[in-house]
Amino acid sequence: QVQFVESGGGLVQPGGSLRLSCAASGSIFRIYVMGWYRQAPGKQRELVASIYSGGTANYGDSVKGRFTISRDNAKNMVYLQMNSLKPEDTAIYYCNCHPPLRDYWGQGTRVTVSS
Repeated sequence: QVQFVESGGGLVQPGGSLRLSCAASGSIFRIYVMGWYRQAPGKQRELVASIYSGGTANYGDSVKGRFTISRDNAKNMVYLQMNSLKPEDTAIYYCNCHPPLRDYWGQGTRVTVSS
């Protein structure tokens, strides 16, 4: 059974930082590209960053240079370090494989950037 559980969201002021964590269950974790996605109010869910099992990462243009994705294959964990946060980063953040497993979205973790 595949399951993703996100945590670490919260309310932060513009320019602040947060670190999101994702616990992934299932032995398939090590062979999958993992991704962090976000969905802002009234918008479609979008890919923020992805990371191969070996550590190679890719980022969306809007977060490049501010966000860092990482993973710990031994612990089945994926992280997203978010720095220099902007109000437009406000969204619910999800982790999943990339491409995503459609039926296995978690509840996500809410990030609100506001003064």
